[in-house]
Amino acid sequence: MTVFAFTFYLFAIATVAGGLMTVISRNPVHSVLWLILAFLSSAGLFVTLGAEFVAMLLIIVYVGAVAVLFLFVVMMLDVDFAELKAEMTKYLPLGLLIGVVVLMQLALAFGVWGFADAAETNIAAPVGDEQNTAALGLLIYDKYIILFQLAGLILLVAMIGAIVLTLRHRVDIKRQNIVAQMHRDPAKAMELKDVKPGQGL
Repeated sequence: MTVFAFTFYLFAIATVAGGLMTVISRNPVHSVLWLILAFLSSAGLFVTLGAEFVAMLLIIVYVGAVAVLFLFVVMMLDVDFAELKAEMTKYLPLGLLIGVVVLMQLALAFGVWGFADAAETNIAAPVGDEQNTAALGLLIYDKYIILFQLAGLILLVAMIGAIVLTLRHRVDIKRQNIVAQMHRDPAKAMELKDVKPGQGL
């Protein structure tokens, strides 16, 4: 077994194990930590394929931002996970059905699986004299610019939708109305009291 094959299988096993433990871990903090392991192992797989830029993006964006955000949210929010698990039992039949469908799809995909003669043939070849980062930029911002912009627009709409769905207005909180403050009448906003000496208000 070559060094490349050993590295590939090591990162692949770590990725699959991290994803599996993310799902089956009972502690949500441990699930996030296993998710970070899966991200790091996936970055290692990208490095073995010659896509160092994508690997660094995976570490910076997903491990450095998304996974850490998940970890802080899980650790800081007072979430009753016992109640959530009790609610999940209601959807257990539907989840089992979806799991069976996914396993059938994986079985179909594994049935037509083909192995290459050598793992080194899967390494991404540079396009001309350009590095893979420059080639990736030209591919995204030239050939697939419309799809890239549409993906960004869909993410923007999803973010706005999540904000709208989770926004809650509390009626017992006094909020500042800047427009009403600017258009107020000083004669109506203030009231002068003639306080006589020796008397209180």
